[in-house]
Amino acid sequence: MGEPDALPLLLPRLLLLLTLSSLFLFHSASSEIIFEERFEDGWKGRWVLSDWKRSEGKAGTFKHTAGKWSGDPDDKGIQTYNDAKHYAISAKIPEFSNKDRTLVVQYSIRFEQDIECGGGYIKLHSGYVNQKKYGGDTPYSFMFGPDICGTQTKKLQVILSYQGQNYPIKKDLQCETDKLTHFYTFILRPDATYSILVDNRERDSGSMYSDWDIFPPRKIKDVKAKRPADWDDREYIDDPNDVKPQGYDSIPAEIPDRRAKEPDNWDDEEDGIWKPPKIPNPAYKGPWKRKKIKNPNYKGKWKTPWIDNPEFEDDPDLYVMKPIKYVGIEVWQVKAGSVFDNILICDEPEYAKQVVEEIFANKEIEKEAFEEAEKERRAREEEEGKRAREEGEQRRRDRDRRYGDRRRHRRHDPRDYLDDYHDEL
Repeated sequence: MGEPDALPLLLPRLLLLLTLSSLFLFHSASSEIIFEERFEDGWKGRWVLSDWKRSEGKAGTFKHTAGKWSGDPDDKGIQTYNDAKHYAISAKIPEFSNKDRTLVVQYSIRFEQDIECGGGYIKLHSGYVNQKKYGGDTPYSFMFGPDICGTQTKKLQVILSYQGQNYPIKKDLQCETDKLTHFYTFILRPDATYSILVDNRERDSGSMYSDWDIFPPRKIKDVKAKRPADWDDREYIDDPNDVKPQGYDSIPAEIPDRRAKEPDNWDDEEDGIWKPPKIPNPAYKGPWKRKKIKNPNYKGKWKTPWIDNPEFEDDPDLYVMKPIKYVGIEVWQVKAGSVFDNILICDEPEYAKQVVEEIFANKEIEKEAFEEAEKERRAREEEEGKRAREEGEQRRRDRDRRYGDRRRHRRHDPRDYLDDYHDEL
C-alpha cells in the first residue's frame, strides 16, 4: 500500500502561513519610514555641516568612519572630531506630522572617548532652519539622548516642545557610559503615552500628562475636605464580651523560691529571720487587657479625596508636534570621538526593533575588538610608563655623577660654587 497523499495534511498549514504573510504585508504597507540614515555612500548630499562658531575657532567637524572597534568595518557613521568644540550638522527630511499615528525616533551612538563633559543627543526641528547657521540657539521640537558631565551627570535627556516652550522629562533617567554602541529609541503614541528603549529593552514608560510639567495635574487633593466625625479608622477594638477571670488581680507578680535553702551560717539573731528570695511568678500574666477583635465599623484609614483640577484644560493633540522638517546633531564635547549612526524616524516600532537586531548581530565582534584595543592601550601605557621611569632614573644618575665629579675637584673660582648651587636647585 502506497504512502498517503501529504497535500491534504499540509494545506491548512499553508493557508495559515499565507494568511499571516498577507497580514504582515498589509501592515508593512501601512507603515512609513520617514527618514533613515546609515551614512552610506551619498550621505554628504543629505547633510549640511554648520558654520556656527567657526569664525570663533570653536566649531568641530565630523569624520566619516566606522570607528576604532566597530563590529563591521564597512558600517560607518559620523564621528565628532577635534576636542573642546561645538558640533552642528543637520539634514532636511520629508515634512511629516505625527498626528493620529505613532512616532518612533531611534539612533545609535558609541562614545569611543573619555568624553568628560558633553552631549550625544539628536534633535528634531519644525519650521525653516538655515542649515549653514544651525546651532545651539536653533529652536527644536524634540531632543533625545545622552548628556554626560563628570561622574555626577549621566542623564538621558528627553525634551519635548509644546506651544513654543521646552519641557524636560521629570524622571531621572540614566544613559550608558561605556565605549560600546548603544541604541536609544523613543516611541510616542496618539494617546500621549511613551516608551523609552535602550538596546531594544524598555528603560521607562509613562504619559506626557504625568511625566512632563506641560499641564497641571488632572486631579488634585481636596484641601478643604475634612475627615467625617463618625469615621472609624480603628481596625481592631477591645472585645466588649471579654471578661476578666475571677481572682486575676490577686495573682502576685513574684513568689518565693521554694527551692532556695537557708544558708548554714545564717544567724537569726544577727541576720534576722531568713526569707527565701523571690522569683517571677509563671502564673502572672501582667495587667489584664481585653483581647482584640476586628472592628465591624472599620472604614479604613481616611485619606484626603482627589477632585478634578479646575485649572486643568485638556488638549487632545498634546502629543502632536509641529510638522517636523529637519533632524540634527548639535552638541558640545570636551573630548571628541562619538560615533553617531543608524538614525531612524518612522511610525513602526517593530521595524525599529529589527534594525537594532540587525546591527547587534555583530555586537560580540565589536566587544572583542574593544577588549583587544583596551589590552593594547594598557600595554602601550605600561611601556610608556616604564620608559619614562627608566629615563628619569638615568637623568638622576647622570646628575649625581656630574655633581660628584665637581665635588672631587678643588674650586678656586667662586662661579664653580654658584654652578653647583643652581644644580641643587
